Amino acid sequence: MAHKKGQGSTRNGRDSLPKMRGVKRFAGQQIKAGSILVRQVGTKYH
Repeated sequence: MAHKKGQGSTRNGRDSLPKMRGVKRFAGQQIKAGSILVRQVGTKYH
């Protein structure tokens, strides 16, 4: 038998940096070639 209890896992163990996702340029704005319009991961807009 174990003499110490096993450590339970914690769900809130991270502190990740913000990813700055979303639409970066909107309708009517002047843009240059190669500029970022939307930052996304997968198929969802954030």
